[in-house]
Amino acid sequence: MAENGIAPKARPIGVFDSGIGGLTVVSALRALLPNESIFYLGDTARVPYGGKSAATVQRYSLEIAAMLLAENAKTVVVACNTASALALATLEKTLPVTVTGVILPGARAAIAKTRTGHVGVIGTRATINSGAYERALRALNPDVSVTARACPLLVPLIEEGWLESPITDEIIMQYLSPLLTDGIDTLVLGCTHYPLLRNAITRLLGDKIALVDSAQNCALAVRDLLLQEDLNTPETNGGRLQVALTDPPDAFLRVAREALQLEVGEVQVRGVIASAL
Repeated sequence: MAENGIAPKARPIGVFDSGIGGLTVVSALRALLPNESIFYLGDTARVPYGGKSAATVQRYSLEIAAMLLAENAKTVVVACNTASALALATLEKTLPVTVTGVILPGARAAIAKTRTGHVGVIGTRATINSGAYERALRALNPDVSVTARACPLLVPLIEEGWLESPITDEIIMQYLSPLLTDGIDTLVLGCTHYPLLRNAITRLLGDKIALVDSAQNCALAVRDLLLQEDLNTPETNGGRLQVALTDPPDAFLRVAREALQLEVGEVQVRGVIASAL
C-alpha cells in the first residue's frame, strides 16, 4: 500500500547521526545501494551526543527519528555509535519501521575476521563507557577477548580535516599502541567519523591488523534487511540523496564531502520538533 502517495519500495532510507560523521554510512549505502533514495538528518544543533545522559540521547533519537518518519522513511538507520549504544532498543520498540544500528553489524564482522579471538575497539568515551561493543561481541562469541579504548581527540582532528597529518598519526599511535601490545588482531572503528582515518590507520598498522569499518558493515546489514523485507527499490530507479541538519553546517561538511567524494547538494536546515512517538 502506498503511503502519502509513495509506494513503499520507493520511499527513502532514513539515516540520522548526532552530526555529520554519519555521512560515512551514507557513502557506504550509496556505493552498495545506488538505486535507493536516502534522507540524512544530522542533529548538528545538539552535537555531540557523547556527553549526554542515556535518557537525553533516547529523547533526542526519538525526536530525530520522528522527523525521518515525516519524510516517509521506509527504514531508519542509526548512523551514530552513541545513539546505537543508548537508544537502539527504545527506537526498536517505538518506531513503526525497522531500525538498524552500527554496533551489531560491526561486532558480527569483527567476530568473522578475528583469527586469534582478540578484538580491539576504539570509539568515543560514551560509546566505550557503555560497554555496548563488548556485550555485542561476547553475545556472538563468549570466548572473545576485547580491548576497548576511548579516543576523544580523533573526532576533533577529523573535523579539522587533519586526515593525513603527522600530528594525527602520532595521536593515533598513542591510542593504538596499548591495543597492539595487548595482542589484538582485529580493530573495530567504533565511531562513524573514524572511517575517514582508515587510510592513515592502515598505513600505520600495516596489514597484520584487520580493520572493521562500522559504516561499511552497517550498509551491508541494511542491504540484507531490505531484501528480507522486500523493500529494495527496483534497479530502474535512480537514488536521490537529501541532507538536512538541525543547525547550519560548519567546515566539517566540506571535509566529509571531499573525503567521501559525496555529492551532497543543497543542505536543508530543519528545526527539531518534539516527538509525538
